[in-house]
Amino acid sequence: MAYLPAPISRTRCAALLVLLLLSGCEIPGLGPDPRAVQKEAEAKAIGGACRHALRGLEDCFTLNPKAAKASVFAGWKDMDQYMRDNKLEGAPSVLGKLETKPERANRSGDAGEASEAGAGTRNRS
Repeated sequence: MAYLPAPISRTRCAALLVLLLLSGCEIPGLGPDPRAVQKEAEAKAIGGACRHALRGLEDCFTLNPKAAKASVFAGWKDMDQYMRDNKLEGAPSVLGKLETKPERANRSGDAGEASEAGAGTRNRS
């Protein structure tokens, strides 16, 4: 004698239909937190920018302590692969160069003003 399954009741059929329809929906609040996704994307962008600026990973981690290191590394690695595939050269960062030039200009400007004022006996304590 063959085993025959019991017929499906209307309530079970309706429940299965509802589950089938809801499986394609995106229910708000069940996905990842948008702030966490944004932070991860920002950390990846930081890593990519560091690679493009010819910075090492350690320098990138030091300059961006709040960024997630795994995401920074992923961005750095993705940009490295992209640059290798497209044979792109990096652009050295000008941040350090911009900071040093105004300091030198201010130092030479201060010395020039002091010599013009005739202050040959400055107190250097």
